Amino acid sequence: MTSTRREKTTSRSAKLLYRPWGLVASMLGGLIASQLFQQVWKRVDPASTDDPPKPLQSEYPLPKILVAAMIQGAIFSVIRALIDRGGARAFERVTGDWPGD
Repeated sequence: MTSTRREKTTSRSAKLLYRPWGLVASMLGGLIASQLFQQVWKRVDPASTDDPPKPLQSEYPLPKILVAAMIQGAIFSVIRALIDRGGARAFERVTGDWPGD
């Protein structure tokens, strides 16, 4: 089975124009991901009243720190991918140029 993908065209000016939008979108994505992670962590560890454990907090066992890091990494990666892709598509609709590649 073959799939046909249309390759998007990218101009140098599109990449430069997209940078400020990409920076703002990344910051917004980080805030969203952070809030989402806080909510998910409350459900994963309902007994904890504190923030999720950080690697240098000695009072938490390593397995708990690793689970928190895995969940946080997954959430941040998915949110970033969604925001980056959505931002690129919105930019393309407005300008006609794909900002990536």
